[in-house]
Amino acid sequence: MIPPKIYIGTSGWSYKDWVPNFYPCQQSSTFDFLKYYSGYFNTVEVNSTYYTYINPQIVEGWINKVEEKDEFLFTIKLHQDFTHKRKYNKDNIKSVKLILDKLSNAERLSGLLIQFPYSFMLNKENANHIKALIDTFPEYEKYIEVRHKSWYIERFFNFLKENRSALCTIDQPEIGQAVSFNPVIAGDTAYIRFHGRNEEAWTNSIKSSGQEQTYEQRSERYNYLYTPAEIIDAGLRIKEILNAVKKVLIYYNNHPKGNAAANAFELINFLIGSDVIKIPETILKAFPRLSNKNK
Repeated sequence: MIPPKIYIGTSGWSYKDWVPNFYPCQQSSTFDFLKYYSGYFNTVEVNSTYYTYINPQIVEGWINKVEEKDEFLFTIKLHQDFTHKRKYNKDNIKSVKLILDKLSNAERLSGLLIQFPYSFMLNKENANHIKALIDTFPEYEKYIEVRHKSWYIERFFNFLKENRSALCTIDQPEIGQAVSFNPVIAGDTAYIRFHGRNEEAWTNSIKSSGQEQTYEQRSERYNYLYTPAEIIDAGLRIKEILNAVKKVLIYYNNHPKGNAAANAFELINFLIGSDVIKIPETILKAFPRLSNKNK
């Protein structure tokens, strides 16, 4: 059996606090975050599209910046108007499809991440909403992230398979009815997100749901560095499902201080091997435990 193509990266790449832990302090006038990032990872999850409708010219810039990386893919996160606010119109749909088509035509699109909040539980209204969004974007591969364990039933998994969609497996603090880390296959693609296990900050974030929050407040719940043991445990679970899929997409969303990049390098080493891994000196200095994983 042909092994699946494995893509490992982070959720976003443009973080000021990744200097100096990932991006170097000394930067030339031509230095670019995405160019640098794509020199080490083969995919990225675009989170900015959740907050704003991106100008297609910006997407063209992304494509140009990774032109030397043949296999590099972008996953687009659907705008919150569709998933959290549930107030969108034809112009919003057109805006999303414009950037998806730009990437797809350049063979740079992985698919569309459709993420729902913890409060989004299984019921008829919510199930119909998922179906409506899937039908709105039929031409793209879709990854559905639900955080409440009520969705984890065989009927929902089968529904996703029938609708060209994959279930997004997530690792998050196990609070209340939050789903636990359990890679489930619903289609040819495995899609996995690591949010960190900062239980205290995650609980505070849930309590503040619906309130206006600063960037720092929103980010705090992702402030977590997975331990080597946690990386190995997750890696072993992922290895168990590799023969059942054609493609694996894995993203670390524990972005504060470059933790996501460090953990992504560790998982690449575990799943793919140290012979293919290249780690920048900035990471090795900030996270000394990665030194024995560098070529």
